Amino acid sequence: MRILVVGVGATGGYFGARLLQAGRDVTFLVRPRRAAQLAEHGLRVKSPHGDLHFPNPPVVLSEQITQPYDVVLLSCKAYDLESAMDGFAPAMGPNTVIIPLLNGMQHLDRLDARFGAGRVMGGRCLISSTLDDQGTILHLSSFHVLSFGERPSGSSERALALAAAFSDAGFDVQRSDAMLQDMWEKWLFLATLASATCLMRATIGDILAAPRGRETIAALLGECAGVAAANGYPARGPVLEQAKTTLFAEGSPLTASMLRDLERGGAIESDQIVGDMLARRGQTAAPTLEMALTSLKAYEARRARGG
Repeated sequence: MRILVVGVGATGGYFGARLLQAGRDVTFLVRPRRAAQLAEHGLRVKSPHGDLHFPNPPVVLSEQITQPYDVVLLSCKAYDLESAMDGFAPAMGPNTVIIPLLNGMQHLDRLDARFGAGRVMGGRCLISSTLDDQGTILHLSSFHVLSFGERPSGSSERALALAAAFSDAGFDVQRSDAMLQDMWEKWLFLATLASATCLMRATIGDILAAPRGRETIAALLGECAGVAAANGYPARGPVLEQAKTTLFAEGSPLTASMLRDLERGGAIESDQIVGDMLARRGQTAAPTLEMALTSLKAYEARRARGG
């Protein structure tokens, strides 16, 4: 099974490196700047589960793709999706399947429109990782989960084949029979976390220590869960309880990666994580989420003018 990993960032690079270590047929689709960085430093991963170093990882530029791949493992920032689709389009054959690991739901609509819904599975990853200045992937926690499945639910022969291809690759693999449910549950948690920590420019622990901090997080979680329920995907009890345990942990250093992007003055996924959640709310009231989006869009306006 030929696997094309789109990008060698903190997420795709990590899972791709683990697959490569396990002997899978993996190629990384890169842009010239990242290709030069990999040529100089190689592909490096530092992780609690063991460090990796590939001096010459298999890479390809879009214009060098000459035949289809079986799987496209798509991991890019949501605001880069359009250029990413242009990049891997030459790798798409009639039976190629895309497993997207992007946040939110908006990317599914765009991938379906471009390549057809039958070639796009649901996907989700749970990992905390980042890149350092030399492009080394820093795995920041012990969890590293990649899950995928047919949409909206169920199984298939290709899903079983993919599960076999990803098994024993050094990370946790989950083949889901309720993929959209899983994706909505991750999204409502992430939208809450990103909205809270970016709105307050603080960790979960710092927010909880502030007046009405707990109430603010609770309001965001309730609003996001309400939107999910309005779309037919109410959060399951154990998932909601786990979210509360994480979001209400006193002294927690947890922040969203969006806050890290914001604090370094980078682009953020405001439209895809928070804006699209609001766009799908229907009649669900979400005033706290609206305030969070206003804050994020004000940051983007300031960034656009060089502030």
